[in-house]
Amino acid sequence: MCLSVILMVRVKFKGGGMELKAVKMEYPEGTNIIIGQTHFIKTAEDLYEIMVNSSPQLKFGLAFSEASGPCLIRGEGNDEELKQVAIRNVEAIGAGHTFVIVLKDGFPINVLNSIKSCREVCSIFCATANPVEVIVAQTEQGRGILGVIDGLPPQGVEAEDDLRKRRDFLRKIGYKL
Repeated sequence: MCLSVILMVRVKFKGGGMELKAVKMEYPEGTNIIIGQTHFIKTAEDLYEIMVNSSPQLKFGLAFSEASGPCLIRGEGNDEELKQVAIRNVEAIGAGHTFVIVLKDGFPINVLNSIKSCREVCSIFCATANPVEVIVAQTEQGRGILGVIDGLPPQGVEAEDDLRKRRDFLRKIGYKL
C-alpha cells in the first residue's frame, strides 16, 4: 500500500517557511476512517477502550503519534490489518498528536460522541468512508493538520427520486424505521 502526496506548496515568511501538502489516506474498501487531534500518551489506550466497548462486532485499528519525548507512533486495535493501516496513515501524515482510527462492521456514528468526549481528544477532522486527503502544513518545527478534503464536490441538488433513495437507504441499514 503506497501513500502518496498529491500537492506541494511552499510559502516563505519572516523567520522561516512552510510547505503545504495534501496526503491521501489509504484504507480498505468497506471501512471508515476517523482522523483527529489529541494531546496525551494515554490516548491510545483510552480510544481503544471506547472502541472495544462500543459494539462487540466492531473491528478496528488505531494509531496515535506522540509530539514529545520519544515521538513514537502508538498502535492499538482488535484487528491487526486495520491497526497496520492506521499506523501507515499516521506515519504518512507525520504530525504530532494526531490519531487515525480505521473501522469496519460498524459506523463512525456509533462511536463519534464517545470519541469526542474522551478527555484527550481536542478535535475531529473527519469521520467518513469517502476518499480523504489530509492538508498538512510543514515548518522547521514539524507538521500539523490544517484540515481535510472529505469526498467529492456536489454534483447537483437532490430531486424527489434522490430523496426517496436516501430515505430508503437509511431504512435499509437500520437507522430509520
